[in-house]
Amino acid sequence: MTGWEESGSHGRHSSGMREELAERMAGEIALSEDPGATMQKWRTEFEIAQSDLAAALEVSPSVVSDYEGGRRANPGIGVVRRTVAALLDIDEHRGGEHIRRYARVLSAGFDREAVHDLREYPSTVGLDRYYDTVGATEIVAGERETIAGHTVIDSIAAIQQLSGEEFYDLYGRSTNRALVFTSVTRGESPLVALRVVTPTPHAVVLHGIDEDELWEYAPALARRDGVSLALCQTDLDTMLDRHEQLP
Repeated sequence: MTGWEESGSHGRHSSGMREELAERMAGEIALSEDPGATMQKWRTEFEIAQSDLAAALEVSPSVVSDYEGGRRANPGIGVVRRTVAALLDIDEHRGGEHIRRYARVLSAGFDREAVHDLREYPSTVGLDRYYDTVGATEIVAGERETIAGHTVIDSIAAIQQLSGEEFYDLYGRSTNRALVFTSVTRGESPLVALRVVTPTPHAVVLHGIDEDELWEYAPALARRDGVSLALCQTDLDTMLDRHEQLP
């Protein structure tokens, strides 16, 4: 079997942003040295089980598993496009959370590997409410008590993939918001980077570490800049989902 049968119309009335995302996904899979692994990456990014994708494509889960595991010949462009359309359709039926998140990042001109999510809120949100929603604990109280948006950054990918201008732009546009850093070990790099960027964000959240692992000078730097500093150990997918609950 070299391809999957058509399983109906997928996204024929898609928005421009959905189409842009679909082209990006399909292109990445088609150009990948391991298309099956890249297909699996997108499926897991969208939090879709193999069985759900298989049902949408009207194939058995073993077929999806075989493609993702490289046990079948590389998928043709027809298989890739139907797979991408099915992933987007499933997400839309579930409320479109992942499509919206990707769309916001792409429209801002950033790569999803470096920036997990960013959004402006229609109204300000108290930091206490924000921390309660995403599951963060404040370590240092800042000078400001509200935010009007958030940016969630993979600190390692940002350093590796963003140019100096993009890096500055990402930080510099993040004043009245929470700046969340993932892939941190102690929080040294994010706090040092903030020293050279003005204006500073209202809050910095370091994801994936506890207070014992926190860089010893981080609280002092946060106090010096008047920035609220918080830690969050909620798993990444859950944390991103909880950001969708904010206004």
